[in-house]
Amino acid sequence: MRVDAVGFDLDATLARTERSRAAILAAATDRVGAARITRAEYLAAHDEHSGGDTREPVFAALLDDRETNVNPAILAEAYREALADTFAPVGDVLSLLGDLRDQYRVGLLTDGPVATQRDKLDRLGWEELFDATVVTGALPAPKPDERAFDALVAGLDTAAESVVYVGDHPQKDIVGARDAGLVPVQVRYDDGPDTHPAAATAVRRDRLVDELPSVLAGLDDE
Repeated sequence: MRVDAVGFDLDATLARTERSRAAILAAATDRVGAARITRAEYLAAHDEHSGGDTREPVFAALLDDRETNVNPAILAEAYREALADTFAPVGDVLSLLGDLRDQYRVGLLTDGPVATQRDKLDRLGWEELFDATVVTGALPAPKPDERAFDALVAGLDTAAESVVYVGDHPQKDIVGARDAGLVPVQVRYDDGPDTHPAAATAVRRDRLVDELPSVLAGLDDE
């Protein structure tokens, strides 16, 4: 195959939180005096209400069944701030992306509200690092919906089969990319999911910067 472009997931792939998401969620609810919300409850609401600009619809759904005077917009902002305070790149990703752009077109496809994900990129200083940036909050559906990957491929201006997509989530990233015709590479980390059979190959997150270029070169030779 010929590799013309590389697409990336953002959260848990190129950058990660230095505290657990459960701890960040607890910090946000404590900050505004809301009852604790479990990570499982949050993920279920996020999957159903993640479109749009912010996480306000997510927290509105979570607070709907609770007797509370907490404003979901205020809780959404508290969560965004708590998340941003602990969000950091995985190794020297800045150098990796710069080197890859010398050889490939490089894109980002990330789930989540538009303002939230754009704020992460702004804080990281990564706004100009990608030839195409797609945030699924602006689309009809998030990953693994094929339309999300189609938007990335269109932004990269190449064929789907020439795009390698790098992500950590077995269903959203790996199966989603495969079903849309892209070549999936799974990012692995301690206590994370096993390598999915749909992945063309896998690379450890703590070795991503060092090993991904050779992984891409190997796929390009196949």
